[in-house]
Amino acid sequence: MILYSNQVGKLTEIKENPFRLEKDIQKVFEANIFSIMGLELVKSEFTIKNKRIDTLAFDKQNGAFIIIEYKRDKNISVVDQGFTYLSLMLENKADFIVEYNESLKQNLKREDVDWSQTRVAFVSTNFTDNQIQATNFKDIAIELWEIKQFDNDTVIISPIKKSNAAESIKPLTQNKEALKKVTEEIKVYTEEDHIDKASETTSELYEKFKKAILNLADGIEVIPKKHYIAFKKGSNITDISILKKSLKIFINAKTGQLDDPKKIGQDVSSIGHWGNGDYQVQIENDDDMEYIMSLIKQAIK
Repeated sequence: MILYSNQVGKLTEIKENPFRLEKDIQKVFEANIFSIMGLELVKSEFTIKNKRIDTLAFDKQNGAFIIIEYKRDKNISVVDQGFTYLSLMLENKADFIVEYNESLKQNLKREDVDWSQTRVAFVSTNFTDNQIQATNFKDIAIELWEIKQFDNDTVIISPIKKSNAAESIKPLTQNKEALKKVTEEIKVYTEEDHIDKASETTSELYEKFKKAILNLADGIEVIPKKHYIAFKKGSNITDISILKKSLKIFINAKTGQLDDPKKIGQDVSSIGHWGNGDYQVQIENDDDMEYIMSLIKQAIK
């Protein structure tokens, strides 16, 4: 990627200003961890069983711990190290809960944590083709994030997406007991996991809304979670929960901040619900699709 500044029609290339140290990358991520990944910072430099975790974070929406590691060394095996950290967490669950409560002065309970949604994220200025290929499995709980810094104080951060043809890692872990245990306990969800439980009519309805949402702006990501499918552009725009005969659409707007003249958005801020935002619309057809899309569009920041 080449970055330019536009000065009265004349383009001038902005040079990359590489991070000198892993620590510099870590400082940027930890100071902006909610804006970048929607996570809560628990602990920097968390040590457990003689292993040091660069950043321990928590995903409040999904009730899961996230380990973040920063790398400049291109020769490491992100898969081996990722599975080591995932195993470490699953074998020492109580220690992670204690650290959360002590660091944040909270009272997180064991039942509040969904260990199946645990994941590891590696952050680097550049990943090799081998590292990217090694993590290109649809159900591996390891993410790669690239970060670059430029002379004009611009920082570009982008997650590396799995290919559409990514296969399952489970066949490769069957003969390795430690890896098999991790893949059995940790579940990475796909769109198919949600669509398979719906009727054909509901599946078609979801595809219509998905296409319309992706057309709202460039760079919208589709991220399947355990209870819904998230649509993100920086932060969540909307989340869709696929039921057998209907869709629940959650719009990421606070109570009173949604312009909804028809009042079809239900305020669910005071009741328990999956998905981000305070408004929910449940539909069985596309009769109000154009109007609902106008509500969703309001959530794009």
